[in-house]
Amino acid sequence: MMKGKSYTFFIASSASGRMRRVRVPFYVLHFLAALAIVGGATVLLGVGSYSRMLWKATSYNSLRRQQDSLKQQYVQLQTQVKDTNQRLSSLQSLAGEVAMAYGITRLRQTPFGLMDADAMAAPDTQFQRSIAEFSYLEKHDVSVPMLGGGPRLVPAAQLVGTLGVVPRLWPVIGQITGRFGERLDPFSGEGAFHSGLDIASHMGDAIRATADGVVTEADTDAGYGRLVVIDHGFGITTWYGHLSAFNVEAGMHVKAGDVIGYEGQSGRSTGPHLHYEVRINNTPVNPWPYLRNTVPTAAVPPAAATASVSGD
Repeated sequence: MMKGKSYTFFIASSASGRMRRVRVPFYVLHFLAALAIVGGATVLLGVGSYSRMLWKATSYNSLRRQQDSLKQQYVQLQTQVKDTNQRLSSLQSLAGEVAMAYGITRLRQTPFGLMDADAMAAPDTQFQRSIAEFSYLEKHDVSVPMLGGGPRLVPAAQLVGTLGVVPRLWPVIGQITGRFGERLDPFSGEGAFHSGLDIASHMGDAIRATADGVVTEADTDAGYGRLVVIDHGFGITTWYGHLSAFNVEAGMHVKAGDVIGYEGQSGRSTGPHLHYEVRINNTPVNPWPYLRNTVPTAAVPPAAATASVSGD
Protein backbone atom coordinates (compact mmCIF):
# COMPACT_ATOMS: atom_id res chain seq x y z
CA MET A 1 0.00 0.00 0.00
CA MET A 2 1.09 3.52 -0.72
CA LYS A 3 1.59 5.84 2.10
CA GLY A 4 -0.77 8.81 2.40
CA LYS A 5 0.01 11.56 -0.04
CA SER A 6 1.14 14.97 1.16
CA TYR A 7 2.11 18.33 -0.23
CA THR A 8 5.34 20.14 0.59
CA PHE A 9 5.43 23.94 0.71
CA PHE A 10 8.69 25.92 0.72
CA ILE A 11 8.54 29.22 2.58
CA ALA A 12 11.44 31.68 2.16
CA SER A 13 12.10 34.64 4.46
CA SER A 14 12.97 37.87 2.69
CA ALA A 15 14.80 39.18 5.73
CA SER A 16 17.22 36.32 6.47
CA GLY A 17 17.02 34.47 3.18
CA ARG A 18 16.45 31.19 4.95
CA MET A 19 13.97 28.72 3.50
CA ARG A 20 11.64 26.49 5.43
CA ARG A 21 9.84 23.44 4.21
CA VAL A 22 6.29 22.70 5.41
CA ARG A 23 4.72 19.33 4.72
CA VAL A 24 0.90 19.20 4.69
CA PRO A 25 -0.98 15.89 4.45
CA PHE A 26 -3.39 15.47 1.55
CA TYR A 27 -6.47 14.97 3.72
CA VAL A 28 -5.82 18.25 5.58
CA LEU A 29 -6.01 20.21 2.32
CA HIS A 30 -9.26 18.45 1.42
CA PHE A 31 -10.67 19.27 4.85
CA LEU A 32 -9.71 22.94 4.50
CA ALA A 33 -11.27 23.08 1.01
CA ALA A 34 -14.52 21.51 2.26
CA LEU A 35 -14.53 23.92 5.21
CA ALA A 36 -14.10 26.85 2.85
CA ILE A 37 -16.99 25.66 0.67
CA VAL A 38 -19.27 25.16 3.67
CA GLY A 39 -18.31 28.56 5.08
CA GLY A 40 -18.97 30.26 1.75
CA ALA A 41 -22.35 28.58 1.42
CA THR A 42 -23.23 29.62 4.98
CA VAL A 43 -22.29 33.22 4.26
CA LEU A 44 -24.37 33.20 1.07
CA LEU A 45 -27.37 31.74 2.91
CA GLY A 46 -27.01 34.34 5.65
CA VAL A 47 -26.87 37.18 3.14
CA GLY A 48 -29.92 35.79 1.35
CA SER A 49 -31.87 35.38 4.60
CA TYR A 50 -30.96 38.92 5.67
CA SER A 51 -32.06 40.25 2.28
CA ARG A 52 -35.42 38.45 2.57
CA MET A 53 -35.83 39.82 6.10
CA LEU A 54 -35.17 43.36 4.86
CA TRP A 55 -37.69 42.86 2.04
CA LYS A 56 -40.34 41.53 4.45
CA ALA A 57 -39.71 44.40 6.86
CA THR A 58 -40.11 46.91 4.03
CA SER A 59 -43.36 45.21 2.89
CA TYR A 60 -44.66 45.12 6.48
CA ASN A 61 -43.99 48.83 6.97
CA SER A 62 -45.72 49.57 3.67
CA LEU A 63 -48.74 47.51 4.74
CA ARG A 64 -48.83 49.28 8.11
CA ARG A 65 -48.86 52.65 6.38
CA GLN A 66 -51.67 51.48 4.10
CA GLN A 67 -53.59 50.15 7.10
CA ASP A 68 -53.23 53.46 8.96
CA SER A 69 -54.39 55.31 5.86
CA LEU A 70 -57.41 53.00 5.48
CA LYS A 71 -58.25 53.47 9.16
CA GLN A 72 -58.22 57.24 8.76
CA GLN A 73 -60.44 56.99 5.67
CA TYR A 74 -62.81 54.64 7.55
CA VAL A 75 -63.08 57.07 10.47
CA GLN A 76 -63.76 59.95 8.07
CA LEU A 77 -66.44 57.91 6.27
CA GLN A 78 -68.01 56.94 9.61
CA THR A 79 -68.17 60.60 10.61
CA GLN A 80 -69.73 61.55 7.27
CA VAL A 81 -72.30 58.72 7.53
CA LYS A 82 -73.12 59.71 11.11
CA ASP A 83 -73.63 63.35 10.13
CA THR A 84 -75.77 62.29 7.17
CA ASN A 85 -77.90 60.02 9.38
CA GLN A 86 -78.38 62.85 11.89
CA ARG A 87 -79.53 65.22 9.17
CA LEU A 88 -81.82 62.54 7.72
CA SER A 89 -83.34 61.81 11.15
CA SER A 90 -83.91 65.53 11.72
CA LEU A 91 -85.57 65.91 8.31
CA GLN A 92 -87.74 62.82 8.86
CA SER A 93 -88.84 64.11 12.25
CA LEU A 94 -89.62 67.54 10.81
CA ALA A 95 -91.57 65.98 7.94
CA GLY A 96 -93.51 63.81 10.36
CA GLU A 97 -94.42 66.78 12.55
CA VAL A 98 -95.51 68.86 9.55
CA ALA A 99 -97.58 65.97 8.19
CA MET A 100 -99.23 65.41 11.55
CA ALA A 101 -99.89 69.13 12.03
CA TYR A 102 -101.68 69.41 8.68
CA GLY A 103 -103.49 66.07 8.97
CA ILE A 104 -101.99 64.49 5.87
CA THR A 105 -100.18 61.59 7.51
CA ARG A 106 -101.47 58.30 6.13
CA LEU A 107 -102.67 55.45 8.26
CA ARG A 108 -100.92 52.14 8.15
CA GLN A 109 -102.11 49.77 5.46
CA THR A 110 -105.73 48.79 6.05
CA PRO A 111 -108.34 46.85 4.06
CA PHE A 112 -110.10 50.17 3.28
CA GLY A 113 -109.28 52.10 0.11
CA LEU A 114 -109.97 55.52 -1.35
CA MET A 115 -111.78 53.98 -4.35
CA ASP A 116 -114.83 51.77 -4.35
CA ALA A 117 -113.22 48.60 -5.64
CA ASP A 118 -116.09 46.35 -4.55
CA ALA A 119 -118.20 47.36 -7.55
CA MET A 120 -115.66 45.83 -9.92
CA ALA A 121 -114.70 42.81 -7.80
CA ALA A 122 -116.01 39.28 -8.00
CA PRO A 123 -118.44 38.04 -5.30
CA ASP A 124 -115.73 35.92 -3.61
CA THR A 125 -113.37 38.89 -3.57
CA GLN A 126 -116.08 41.13 -2.11
CA PHE A 127 -116.76 38.56 0.63
CA GLN A 128 -113.07 38.26 1.54
CA ARG A 129 -112.70 42.05 1.53
CA SER A 130 -115.68 42.42 3.87
CA ILE A 131 -114.20 39.84 6.25
CA ALA A 132 -110.86 41.71 6.21
CA GLU A 133 -112.56 45.05 6.93
CA PHE A 134 -114.59 43.55 9.78
CA SER A 135 -111.48 41.96 11.32
CA TYR A 136 -109.60 45.23 11.07
CA LEU A 137 -112.39 47.22 12.73
CA GLU A 138 -112.76 44.60 15.45
CA LYS A 139 -109.05 44.80 16.23
CA HIS A 140 -108.81 48.61 16.05
CA ASP A 141 -112.21 49.58 17.42
CA VAL A 142 -110.68 52.19 19.71
CA SER A 143 -108.59 53.99 17.13
CA VAL A 144 -110.49 53.74 13.83
CA PRO A 145 -113.32 56.23 13.28
CA MET A 146 -116.16 55.40 10.97
CA LEU A 147 -115.93 58.21 8.47
CA GLY A 148 -118.03 57.50 5.38
CA GLY A 149 -116.30 54.84 3.30
CA GLY A 150 -113.29 54.54 5.58
CA PRO A 151 -110.75 57.11 4.30
CA ARG A 152 -107.08 56.38 4.85
CA LEU A 153 -106.13 59.95 5.77
CA VAL A 154 -105.75 61.07 9.36
CA PRO A 155 -108.80 63.16 10.29
CA ALA A 156 -108.60 66.69 11.52
CA ALA A 157 -106.62 67.37 14.70
CA GLN A 158 -109.83 68.02 16.66
CA LEU A 159 -111.21 64.59 15.78
CA VAL A 160 -107.92 62.85 16.60
CA GLY A 161 -107.90 64.66 19.94
CA THR A 162 -111.39 63.42 20.79
CA LEU A 163 -110.29 59.83 20.13
CA GLY A 164 -107.68 60.08 22.90
CA VAL A 165 -104.81 58.98 20.66
CA VAL A 166 -102.74 62.18 20.93
CA PRO A 167 -100.10 61.74 23.68
CA ARG A 168 -100.78 64.85 25.76
CA LEU A 169 -100.00 63.67 29.31
CA TRP A 170 -96.62 63.78 30.99
CA PRO A 171 -95.45 60.17 31.44
CA VAL A 172 -93.70 61.09 34.70
CA ILE A 173 -93.19 64.35 36.57
CA GLY A 174 -89.55 65.38 36.68
CA GLN A 175 -86.77 67.45 35.21
CA ILE A 176 -85.99 67.28 31.49
CA THR A 177 -82.32 66.28 31.33
CA GLY A 178 -82.11 65.51 27.60
CA ARG A 179 -83.97 67.17 24.74
CA PHE A 180 -84.89 66.01 21.26
CA GLY A 181 -82.38 66.61 18.46
CA GLU A 182 -78.64 66.65 18.03
CA ARG A 183 -76.50 66.57 21.16
CA LEU A 184 -73.22 65.16 22.54
CA ASP A 185 -73.46 61.46 23.31
CA PRO A 186 -72.80 61.00 27.07
CA PHE A 187 -70.82 57.81 26.41
CA SER A 188 -68.69 58.65 23.36
CA GLY A 189 -68.63 62.45 23.66
CA GLU A 190 -69.40 62.73 19.94
CA GLY A 191 -72.37 64.33 18.21
CA ALA A 192 -75.46 62.10 18.09
CA PHE A 193 -79.16 62.41 17.34
CA HIS A 194 -81.39 62.07 20.43
CA SER A 195 -84.77 60.73 19.36
CA GLY A 196 -86.78 61.65 22.47
CA LEU A 197 -86.94 63.43 25.82
CA ASP A 198 -85.12 62.32 28.96
CA ILE A 199 -87.20 63.01 32.08
CA ALA A 200 -85.52 62.34 35.45
CA SER A 201 -87.35 62.11 38.77
CA HIS A 202 -86.77 59.25 41.24
CA MET A 203 -85.94 55.57 40.94
CA GLY A 204 -89.14 53.53 40.97
CA ASP A 205 -91.54 56.40 40.15
CA ALA A 206 -94.65 55.29 38.25
CA ILE A 207 -94.52 55.72 34.46
CA ARG A 208 -97.95 56.33 32.90
CA ALA A 209 -99.37 55.96 29.41
CA THR A 210 -99.74 59.35 27.75
CA ALA A 211 -102.76 58.34 25.62
CA ASP A 212 -105.14 55.45 25.02
CA GLY A 213 -103.76 52.54 23.05
CA VAL A 214 -102.56 48.95 22.89
CA VAL A 215 -99.23 47.72 24.27
CA THR A 216 -97.32 46.23 21.34
CA GLU A 217 -94.06 45.58 23.18
CA ALA A 218 -92.98 45.12 26.79
CA ASP A 219 -89.54 43.60 26.59
CA THR A 220 -85.82 44.23 27.06
CA ASP A 221 -83.82 46.05 24.40
CA ALA A 222 -80.04 46.46 24.33
CA GLY A 223 -80.11 50.26 24.19
CA TYR A 224 -83.49 51.12 25.71
CA GLY A 225 -83.26 48.55 28.50
CA ARG A 226 -86.75 47.59 29.65
CA LEU A 227 -88.96 49.11 26.96
CA VAL A 228 -92.71 49.57 26.59
CA VAL A 229 -94.20 50.57 23.22
CA ILE A 230 -97.85 51.66 22.96
CA ASP A 231 -99.72 51.90 19.65
CA HIS A 232 -102.33 54.69 19.71
CA GLY A 233 -103.57 54.18 16.16
CA PHE A 234 -103.20 56.45 13.10
CA GLY A 235 -99.50 55.56 12.99
CA ILE A 236 -98.84 57.17 16.41
CA THR A 237 -96.74 55.23 18.94
CA THR A 238 -95.05 56.19 22.20
CA TRP A 239 -91.89 54.58 23.57
CA TYR A 240 -90.89 54.38 27.25
CA GLY A 241 -87.30 53.26 27.88
CA HIS A 242 -84.89 52.47 30.77
CA LEU A 243 -87.67 51.15 33.02
CA SER A 244 -86.87 49.22 36.19
CA ALA A 245 -89.96 46.98 35.94
CA PHE A 246 -93.09 46.44 33.83
CA ASN A 247 -96.73 46.83 34.86
CA VAL A 248 -98.17 45.75 31.50
CA GLU A 249 -97.59 43.09 28.91
CA ALA A 250 -97.93 42.98 25.13
CA GLY A 251 -101.53 42.96 23.91
CA MET A 252 -103.02 44.86 26.86
CA HIS A 253 -105.33 47.85 26.23
CA VAL A 254 -104.39 50.87 28.33
CA LYS A 255 -106.00 54.22 29.01
CA ALA A 256 -104.27 57.57 29.38
CA GLY A 257 -102.80 57.71 32.88
CA ASP A 258 -102.54 53.94 33.45
CA VAL A 259 -99.28 52.86 35.11
CA ILE A 260 -97.26 50.87 32.57
CA GLY A 261 -93.95 50.57 34.44
CA TYR A 262 -91.51 52.18 36.83
CA GLU A 263 -88.57 54.51 36.34
CA GLY A 264 -85.11 52.94 36.27
CA GLN A 265 -81.75 52.96 34.54
CA SER A 266 -81.76 49.72 32.56
CA GLY A 267 -80.03 49.58 29.18
CA ARG A 268 -77.66 52.29 27.99
CA SER A 269 -78.24 54.82 30.74
CA THR A 270 -76.05 56.95 33.01
CA GLY A 271 -78.66 57.32 35.75
CA PRO A 272 -82.33 56.82 36.64
CA HIS A 273 -84.61 58.54 34.12
CA LEU A 274 -87.30 57.88 31.52
CA HIS A 275 -86.46 58.05 27.83
CA TYR A 276 -89.77 59.07 26.19
CA GLU A 277 -90.39 59.06 22.44
CA VAL A 278 -93.33 59.94 20.20
CA ARG A 279 -93.23 58.36 16.76
CA ILE A 280 -95.41 58.88 13.70
CA ASN A 281 -95.21 55.97 11.25
CA ASN A 282 -92.11 54.84 13.20
CA THR A 283 -90.36 58.20 12.64
CA PRO A 284 -89.36 59.95 15.91
CA VAL A 285 -90.83 63.45 16.34
CA ASN A 286 -90.23 66.00 19.05
CA PRO A 287 -92.44 65.10 22.07
CA TRP A 288 -92.13 68.60 23.56
CA PRO A 289 -94.89 70.26 21.44
CA TYR A 290 -97.34 67.70 22.85
CA LEU A 291 -96.35 68.48 26.46
CA ARG A 292 -95.51 72.18 26.59
CA ASN A 293 -99.13 73.34 26.63
CA THR A 294 -100.23 70.83 29.28
CA VAL A 295 -99.91 70.98 33.04
CA PRO A 296 -96.98 68.75 34.07
CA THR A 297 -99.08 66.23 35.99
CA ALA A 298 -99.84 62.62 35.13
CA ALA A 299 -103.45 61.55 35.17
CA VAL A 300 -104.54 59.24 37.96
CA PRO A 301 -105.80 55.93 36.53
CA PRO A 302 -109.26 54.55 37.33
CA ALA A 303 -109.84 52.64 40.53
CA ALA A 304 -109.45 49.34 38.76
CA ALA A 305 -105.69 48.77 38.82
CA THR A 306 -103.91 46.87 36.12
CA ALA A 307 -102.26 43.57 36.85
CA SER A 308 -98.58 43.85 37.71
CA VAL A 309 -96.07 42.11 35.46
CA SER A 310 -92.57 42.06 36.93
CA GLY A 311 -89.64 42.80 34.62
CA ASP A 312 -86.57 40.68 34.03
